[in-house]
Amino acid sequence: MVLAVRGLCKAYGEVIVADQVELDLASGECLGVIGPNGAGKSSLFHLLTGTVAPDAGSIRLAGRELVGLPAHRRARLGIARAFQVPQPFAHLSVYENVLAAASFGAGQRGDAAAESALQALRRCGLDAQAERQAGTLPLLDRKRLEVAKGIAAAPQLLLLDEVAGGLTEREVQAMVALVHELKRAYAVIWIEHIVHALKAVAERVMVLHFGRKLLEDAPQAVMDSAVVREIYMGIPADAAA
Repeated sequence: MVLAVRGLCKAYGEVIVADQVELDLASGECLGVIGPNGAGKSSLFHLLTGTVAPDAGSIRLAGRELVGLPAHRRARLGIARAFQVPQPFAHLSVYENVLAAASFGAGQRGDAAAESALQALRRCGLDAQAERQAGTLPLLDRKRLEVAKGIAAAPQLLLLDEVAGGLTEREVQAMVALVHELKRAYAVIWIEHIVHALKAVAERVMVLHFGRKLLEDAPQAVMDSAVVREIYMGIPADAAA
């Protein structure tokens, strides 16, 4: 098991962003995460990566407890995150951006870092644009670069935060193909509002609402749930029946 989360809790006063969240994830699996705005999706990633400390609970990566460890230690142990809004070093090349991830995320140096960067670019379809200035990339390629930076950091767990958001349908399909390929090598958690993208990749989908896990099941079973239709999609349960 790559990731085991038990009893994860976090609140800011009366605002609860994680309420006894539990999940398990193995290598080669993709867990999709959905929920309305404010459901606690991004907070879950903050808690996993260590940018926010939980009030209670356990986070184990490959059996090692992470609670209490800072974000940079968790990155070195194998957690990488691709953010919703790509923010590359705009004036550096695509290659230099990914090389920085291999160097500082994975702690690699010299030839090892260079090879990790090149492999990440190839896997994300960016090798032909390695020398291009990162700030000039179109949106799809900026998102691919964000993912490439993540895998260059040699993760066990890859966290994808709405990496299909803002893309055209053709571009969404390209991102789906990339994530489908990457999950062979990593455990993946993918927060996404584009439900059909998750259905194409994820083995399971978890629904969060006010920080609590409402449901975790196969994608179609989740989408067919009357509770999900009412809470996430705004369709009253009796209308969905």
